[in-house]
Amino acid sequence: MSQNQINTTSNSYPISSNSTVTLHFTIKLSNGSVADSTHNMGKPARLTIGDGSLSENFESHLIGLFSGDSKVVDLPAEDAFGAANPDNIHHMDRSKFVGDAAVEVGTIMAFSGPDGMEIPGIISEIAGDSVTVDFNHPLAGQDVTFEVEIISVE
Repeated sequence: MSQNQINTTSNSYPISSNSTVTLHFTIKLSNGSVADSTHNMGKPARLTIGDGSLSENFESHLIGLFSGDSKVVDLPAEDAFGAANPDNIHHMDRSKFVGDAAVEVGTIMAFSGPDGMEIPGIISEIAGDSVTVDFNHPLAGQDVTFEVEIISVE
């Protein structure tokens, strides 16, 4: 069945704007390693197209798919999670890190953004009293393969 036909045998409709979609996905890096997968979590993801859960570019590859469809999309970094932005790398004084949290390279910590929302940052370097925190998405600058399996469309 082509993706342009409505699957009348299962009362399925194609994914469109505002569709609620239940899907399994896997995001793989160019070396084939899995960066994220709903299969690892043991349950599918559920989202509404246009709610900001996925980037517009990811969503554009889902539009028109039906329940039961699978798709594999290779995305260059700029179409996936964007290029790494040097302005999102900040140097902080180590004294600002208080409490029991370990300050180690590779640690992901939550920081308060200017709007009060928590944003994740990855500690990328520690040099004396200076801690470098990268606020880019962990997959920024990475080409990825996006594999999806549509379970239901509402």
